[in-house]
Parts: sequence; C-alpha cells; structure tokens
Amino acid sequence: MAKPLIIDTDPGIDDAAAITLLVDESAFDIKLIASVSGNVGIGHTTNNALKLLTFLGRRIPVARGAAAPLMRDNRFATEAHGKSGMGSFEFPEPDDSLLTEDNAVLEERKVLMESTEPVTILTLGPLTNIALLLATFPEVKSHIERIVSMGGSTERGNIGVYGEFNISVDPEAAKMVFRSGLPITMVGLDIGRKAHLIPNDLDDLEAAGEVGKMVGSLFRSYDGGHIEEGIKMYDPSAAMVLIEPELFTMRSAFVDVEISSPITLGATAVDYDGILSEEKNSDVCVDVDVDGFRKSFVDRISRVQRK
Repeated sequence: MAKPLIIDTDPGIDDAAAITLLVDESAFDIKLIASVSGNVGIGHTTNNALKLLTFLGRRIPVARGAAAPLMRDNRFATEAHGKSGMGSFEFPEPDDSLLTEDNAVLEERKVLMESTEPVTILTLGPLTNIALLLATFPEVKSHIERIVSMGGSTERGNIGVYGEFNISVDPEAAKMVFRSGLPITMVGLDIGRKAHLIPNDLDDLEAAGEVGKMVGSLFRSYDGGHIEEGIKMYDPSAAMVLIEPELFTMRSAFVDVEISSPITLGATAVDYDGILSEEKNSDVCVDVDVDGFRKSFVDRISRVQRK
C-alpha cells in the first residue's frame, strides 16, 4: 500500500525535479503539495507548483503557505532559479482548480488528521509552514511518521560560511522543527553537491520525451547554467532518500540550529558524539552512491509521462 506523503516546497528548479521524481512513485501517495516562500516569493512558488502539475497532468491539491519567515525578512535565490523560480522553460498556464481554499498549515493538518496511517512529510524549502503547523496544532505529531528534510550541512554552507539556504532563510523555524521530538532525516547541502549530474545525463533526459526535456531544460539554466561543473542535486537527493534509501549512508546525530550568531547564523550543528545532547534527534545523510544516484535519477525521470 502506498504511504501518504505531503511535500512542503518552494519551487524552484530542483524542487520541480524532485516532485517529478515522486509523482509516479508507487510506494507513495502524494496527498498535498504545500508552497512556502524561499527560492522565490510565495506567489511564484505557488504558481510554479500549479504550473508543474498542469504540465505533468497530475491532479494533486496545492496549498499556499507562509509568505515570509517567522521572524526575518524574505531572502530569495533568484540567481540560481531565475526571476520566476523556473528558469526559462515555458510551462502552460496553471490549473487554478488545484489550489485549495485553506492555507498550507490548515490543509496539512487536515491531511494528517484524516489519514488512517502516519504521513511522511518531505520538505524541500524553509521550514516555516512546518514550524507553524507544529506550534498551532501539536496534536498532529502522532500522525507524522517522519520528516525528510533537504536542509542544513555537515560541512560548509552556501548562504554563509556554514549556513545552508533552506535553514538560514528561517533558522527559528528550523530550530523548532529539529527540537520537535519528531523523527527527522536530514539531507544536507554536502549530499546534494556529491549527487550531481553531468552534461551527458541531461542529453539522455532530453532524448527520453517531454518530461525529460522539461527537466533537462530547467537544469541547463540552473545556478547560472554552469553545467560543465556538474549539476547539483539538492532536492532530488531528498526525494531519492524516500525512494531508494539504500543509495545513502546515514548516521544518527543530535542536530541543532544556530539562531543568534551573526557569524554562523543558520548553521546546523551536527553532533554525532553526544557533546551537545545525549539524545539523537536525526538520521543524517553522510554519503551517497553517486553513480547509482545518477543512473536511477535519469531512468526514473525518463519513465515519467505527461497525462
């Protein structure tokens, strides 16, 4: 039986690729896609989720989420994703009938409370919606199987010396989620840097059909279009942890988030050795089978067809 899944995301080029990986995955049933402000503003991220689903021909509800971090100003990543968040690919006009009446927090609560089995939450953006959900409706915790989160880093950062974008945009929200007591799988920046595609992979995708052409086109404009350096797979790595966990090496750790230091704001302190706490709150990805990842990613995207 397919496991119920909520995707909380800020599409985003690599978010779109991660969602595409999962739309036909038989092990999971996507109950909701919730947008959040992150790579671009909430209007764009919501619209991008709708456009992607319209292109793919999948009828999955989309809920508009938080328009800003809990305590900080918005900070976007348009230099990597383009002004709209989806590079230069021409998507069809969005099917607005997919948009829910209630906001993401209320819709996430509804999915969780109505589910007959625990729900997995995959987060691909800042954790604002999830922090609001847990603070407002703590009763949902018993209905969550685990949170798989693309965020943080065991090494250096990309928005500061140690800060990764999704965590650093809303570090207070991230701290709340990591301290929630829920099982968390952290798929950090370092894994997305390792699990890269090469230009030949894009050629193979684009030869596979309309969906492959879409994903290939998105990645050709991603992060300034420097594909010869390798295309980093941040959000697709988190999706692949759900689909093929055997490709990844995990270590248990206590993870906390820095929210006050101007030097290390948003840094994830990953403690494997019980220095900060004897209680470990996360399974942290520490390595990936790069060749296995590349092959599986290309194969899976190549099999997805528009409906």
